[in-house]
Amino acid sequence: MEKDTQRELSRALKPRHIQMIAIGGAIGTGLFLGSGTAIKQAGPSIILAYIITGIFCFLMMRAIGELLLSNTKLRSFIDFVRIYLGKRWEFVIGWAYWLCWESLAMADLTASGIYLRYWFPTLPQWVTPLIVIVALLAMNLVNVRWFGEMESAFSAIKVFAILALIIVGFCMIVTGFHVNTGTASFTNLVSHGGFFATGAHGFMMAFPMVIFAFTGIEMVGLTAGETENPEKDLPKAINSVPVRIGLFYVGAMIIIMSIYPWNAINAGQSPFVQVFSGIGIKAAAGIINFVVLTAALSAANSAIFSTSRTLYVLAKNNQAPKAFGNISRHHVPVAGLVTSSAILLVVVLLNFYVPNNVFVLISGVATISFIFVWMLLLVSHIKYRRTELAKTNPYKMPLFPVSNYLTLAFFAAVLVVLVWDPATRVSVISTVIFFIVMLFGYAFYQKKNGLSDKD
Repeated sequence: MEKDTQRELSRALKPRHIQMIAIGGAIGTGLFLGSGTAIKQAGPSIILAYIITGIFCFLMMRAIGELLLSNTKLRSFIDFVRIYLGKRWEFVIGWAYWLCWESLAMADLTASGIYLRYWFPTLPQWVTPLIVIVALLAMNLVNVRWFGEMESAFSAIKVFAILALIIVGFCMIVTGFHVNTGTASFTNLVSHGGFFATGAHGFMMAFPMVIFAFTGIEMVGLTAGETENPEKDLPKAINSVPVRIGLFYVGAMIIIMSIYPWNAINAGQSPFVQVFSGIGIKAAAGIINFVVLTAALSAANSAIFSTSRTLYVLAKNNQAPKAFGNISRHHVPVAGLVTSSAILLVVVLLNFYVPNNVFVLISGVATISFIFVWMLLLVSHIKYRRTELAKTNPYKMPLFPVSNYLTLAFFAAVLVVLVWDPATRVSVISTVIFFIVMLFGYAFYQKKNGLSDKD
């Protein structure tokens, strides 16, 4: 009988799975829920914030893609951190990335409980996260293709909702449709205080929320080990990022603020609901609630996949207990899936005891952790480009090294904004402490397990 330690992750993900995973990673609950708050904070200039953030996220993705395609035998981008930054930073980024997705999943599982109460007001908020965790775990244990199919379905629903918004909204603008705040027109983008209606301060303070909307975009890099043809599928998925950002984020924001002036947007309600309500669709609130529910389920599904694969890579590199490196006969890392899902049950308890504070408590740490991970990946790419191996890779980072340093500077600037904002300052400090603890924790783990830097 084949031993599980000799098995490897299957390559069962199809090109369409990779495309939809990439799309799903670029469309999160931040767009459906957070965009209302971002619009009120920055006004029409939020469009420029999405464009700028999208450009730098694309450059970050190109760096990851170049790393992955330099050696397709490696399992994920975490392996490249070990090669170019050393085992200590691999340990840090691996566990930090695991924390990113665990915390993000907890936030979205909490959101799913809130969304479902729209239809079932008496349903306790903690029940939905429990059901979702068990269901997603069961499906992910069967086969990686189940993950691909689920994520494809979730992404398709999100894409349909955004395309419907853009098409319907564009027709409203062209026909001069009258809503309760006036006439739908592109002039609404500049006729209510100008494009930078809230000034430079409002424009800058919107970037953290925009970054939150993009968290998870790098997840396609974790699918490298389970892709049938990574040399073809990964570049195609990454290169389509600008189109997705331009259509889904920039396009949606332009349409929303052309129909409703930015100062008429209700920050406590999804802008998508307001647009559909504006044309008299009575079921708009229910439709959008279903869409944002699937977006939350998509994020939770991605988190279970990502955390289990992260633990698998860490175990294979002696950075985590060896049990996490075992593969089932279905070629999935069962121990990692079960452990990550079990820890997610913490959010069930949090929703039982402190249901009103869970989302804000967790989402801030997730956003900042993602920024740190992205920056370390960019530094790894800089190290890689100094090697002979980089000369033969046809898929290169555009405008290197200027693009790397500009992207690093952008992410660092967003961290400064996060420190500047009292609401997120504690999250930044907590995440920095976590990174410091992990750096020193590696030495303890290494000594305890009798490992050397070569192990």
